[in-house]
Amino acid sequence: MKSVICLLLVSALITARAGEPSDKTMNATNKTELATFGGGCFWCLEAVFERLDGVKSVTSGYAGGTKENPTYKEVCTGATGHAEVIQIEFDPQKISYEKLLEVFWEAHDPTTMNRQGADAGTQYRSVILYHNDAQKQAAEKSKELAQWRFPRPIVTEIIPLTKFFKAEEYHQDYFRKNPNAPYCAVVISPKLEKLKPKLAKP
Repeated sequence: MKSVICLLLVSALITARAGEPSDKTMNATNKTELATFGGGCFWCLEAVFERLDGVKSVTSGYAGGTKENPTYKEVCTGATGHAEVIQIEFDPQKISYEKLLEVFWEAHDPTTMNRQGADAGTQYRSVILYHNDAQKQAAEKSKELAQWRFPRPIVTEIIPLTKFFKAEEYHQDYFRKNPNAPYCAVVISPKLEKLKPKLAKP
């Protein structure tokens, strides 16, 4: 008799839990992904992407070079091969990788080789560092679709991310901390104003 009652209780418990979300399902909705882009000074890109709904965080750093743990001073020489990049942590339920790519093409000039405006050098090159094959395919397709907007060929590199090195702390949230600095006032603020329609939250 006890065994029958136990079986009935277990069956009822399983049925009751069948409609409840599992821990895996709940965690999946909170899962974030990473995207890594370079397009000139990382202060600019950081200020742009941190304003997008669905972006959890943006970290300025270095990638695409050969030296371990490079410093800003070393990267600025161009000798390490690194580019100034940002790494974006985003919620794919709120914003897609494809949408990030759309903003990327708008946020800089991808047709100038190793420079953005007055910032010149390989560290300022336009580059997409993909994290997996899906990102690679999305980046290549997005680059092809974006070409019609520009009169000159897009020179953006699309390469796998090997290592990302976080930049020094004073580079993080630079625009937020220094909105009145000359570079921020002359370069970043006008860019944000121009991109305001793209950055508007729904």
